[in-house]
Amino acid sequence: MVSDVDDEVDGAEASPPRATTVFYGHADAERALLDAYRSGRLPHAWLISGAAGIGKATLAYRMARFVLAHPDAGVPAVRAAKSLHVDAEHPVARRIAAQAQGDLLVLERTINEKTNKLRQDIQVDDVRKTVTFFGSTPGEGGWRVAIVDAVDELNREGANALLKVLEEPPRRALLLLVSHSTANVLPTIRSRCRLLALRPLPTDDVARAVAAATGQAPGAATITQAAAVAEGSVRRALAFLDGDALELRNGIIALLERLPAVDPQALHALGDRLYGTDPAALAAFVDTVNAWLSARLAIGAPDSARLNRVAEAWEKVNQAAGEVAEYNLERKPLVFNVFGWLAEASRG
Repeated sequence: MVSDVDDEVDGAEASPPRATTVFYGHADAERALLDAYRSGRLPHAWLISGAAGIGKATLAYRMARFVLAHPDAGVPAVRAAKSLHVDAEHPVARRIAAQAQGDLLVLERTINEKTNKLRQDIQVDDVRKTVTFFGSTPGEGGWRVAIVDAVDELNREGANALLKVLEEPPRRALLLLVSHSTANVLPTIRSRCRLLALRPLPTDDVARAVAAATGQAPGAATITQAAAVAEGSVRRALAFLDGDALELRNGIIALLERLPAVDPQALHALGDRLYGTDPAALAAFVDTVNAWLSARLAIGAPDSARLNRVAEAWEKVNQAAGEVAEYNLERKPLVFNVFGWLAEASRG
């Protein structure tokens, strides 16, 4: 379990990954990172993959915090560590939470000043900062760490810019790439990273994480219901606590389960529900669709052609949804387009 989510969500509040020092579950993944660091042969790049909201960014920040707080892997504190935990009051933890740690570079989507909304992609100019960042001397004589959250949100130009750093990593450099779907990551990037796949969290852990984020009891009826349908994602469970998001999710799932059959009348009704500029409703729609696609990518498909169709649908859905959110476009055409792409991906 994690006590936060990969992104901030509407509705229930949760601490962002950079400010979270409490972490539950994913013990094998955490142990892999810790053991690699203690071995003295730490791979310079890690691709941390898994569904949205299960703690990938939290783990990335946890590793960054540990390495920057303990730059010498041979000291007794590191040799005796049972986890990557760093106390929230540690100077490094406090600087990272305040986004004031000079030896940590975070690449993520930024706000478009013209629209006051998140851009669709991580800007290539931001990615190019990694060259200067890794080329300079660490401020505290230790490591330079970069977190990319998420690598799926790099366009082709940005991915190629990152690749240049991956191909010639400087000494004592660590790149932690978060990915919601490795199928959308360039093979040349994947091949240069150690893959660390996280599984969806057990329902009980999701409930505990949501309870920690909201201050409610893990056994509260609303939390139990949200955790049961969150498919291992804390972010999704928190989103379901917002208004009628859970009812909306159930309606979308019912339509997804009918694919490749499509009910135009039902899609019109869904489009009407998403009408307006409420970001929570659009986010719930996109998140539910992405979870459905993630499950199919995780399970795989009988043939590579069908798996490729699912991956292509993922890319189309998120690109189109990003444009709708950024430019306040009509939601109903998005609904029809999404279900058209999903129907095509489901055939065969």
